[in-house]
Amino acid sequence: MVKNGDRSSSKTVAFFSNVFLYVIGALIASMVIWVMWAFVISPHSSSQISDFTDLGYDSSAGFDLRYDSPEKSFYDEPEMNYTIESGAVKNWDEKRAEWLRQHPSFIAGAENRILMVTGSQSTPCKSSVGNYLLLKMFKNKVDYCRRHGIEIFFNNVLLQPEMYFFWAKTPIVKAAMLAHPEVEWIWWVDADAVITDMDFTLPLRRYRDHNLIVHGWRHLLKQEKKSWTSINAGVFLIRNSQWGMDFIEAWAKMGPQSPEYEKWGKTLKQTFQDKIFPESDDQSGLIYLLISNKKWGDKIYVESEYYFEGYWVEIVGELEKIDDEYRKIEKKVSALRRRHGEKVSEKYGEIWAEKLKGKGYAKGSLRRPFITHFTGCQPCSGGHNPIYSEKTCLDSMEKALTFADNQVLRNYGFFHPHLLDPSSVVSLPFDFPQQL
Repeated sequence: MVKNGDRSSSKTVAFFSNVFLYVIGALIASMVIWVMWAFVISPHSSSQISDFTDLGYDSSAGFDLRYDSPEKSFYDEPEMNYTIESGAVKNWDEKRAEWLRQHPSFIAGAENRILMVTGSQSTPCKSSVGNYLLLKMFKNKVDYCRRHGIEIFFNNVLLQPEMYFFWAKTPIVKAAMLAHPEVEWIWWVDADAVITDMDFTLPLRRYRDHNLIVHGWRHLLKQEKKSWTSINAGVFLIRNSQWGMDFIEAWAKMGPQSPEYEKWGKTLKQTFQDKIFPESDDQSGLIYLLISNKKWGDKIYVESEYYFEGYWVEIVGELEKIDDEYRKIEKKVSALRRRHGEKVSEKYGEIWAEKLKGKGYAKGSLRRPFITHFTGCQPCSGGHNPIYSEKTCLDSMEKALTFADNQVLRNYGFFHPHLLDPSSVVSLPFDFPQQL
């Protein structure tokens, strides 16, 4: 039998037990709600964006843009010089690796990271439409880089005043290597080259044992009579490495700033009998280094399987047929008709690559050429090769640019119905081109 005092004590204990359990339960429930809210809160809330901004992160790449190691690096060496005259930086592979160790947020993915470099002159174009065309050609490169997570640098000054025209690229490539130790590849693309397949990705695995990639025909290099057009130096990939530094130094020594310029002009004219002018030029010089020295030749990959850069004359007339062929494929493959964000475009590029297997890349394959190069058209100066008319050059550049722009506008819900009318667009219907 329980006494009254015992009952009163039991009630008190029970009361405090219930209060304790209630408080604990409330705290646990609050914590659960708080944790769940942290997961479901909008990623676009101002607090989260400001957090990333305050930390200095590029939220798309994960780079810490506000951290620079207090440890000394090659940047702190007084003798380190960006100019082409100063020669190659020594021990560059080790210095670059040390910089990456000091900046760990840049390490992940460094082996495939690319910087595209392009440019034009610092003064206005002589041609009345030159500035317009160069702007559109630069936009074309920016579009491609944005879709593939590639950074781009546009240069419009001569870093070595004597290295004009085609020689202007070598000083900026060296400077870009030093300015961007976080990238593995420097990708030079001439101003007059248009990227005409926005879905194509560079097959970097293919080049893992090489340091310089150029477009051309290796079998022509083996002929007794060497041709200065067996490769094209207007588009190339060069590895950011000691080999790359040394190659740029050797290549630049053939340029107009060099005391050996005239000597190299004679040597190259004797080596390439189809060369039509006596001066030393970048393309002949590159080929000479490739064929005359195994140190260079063994590490240069001559790409001929696809249009790493393609001659515009054999490409532009096929663009409408290529458009038709791609629409036929899209009508059969619903995944390619699916609307999607531009940031995930490479996923759909993989689908295209699978569906285009076996078509090849040669003329007549009706496959989009990767890069269409308008050699000889000179859009800025207007001094085109006399074998082409001005109208042919201008119309062809406009068609290629509009062809490429349609691939970009697709993600924004529009397209140009006519390749020679870049100013007009129409809205894309759902499930295009099935519902066209």
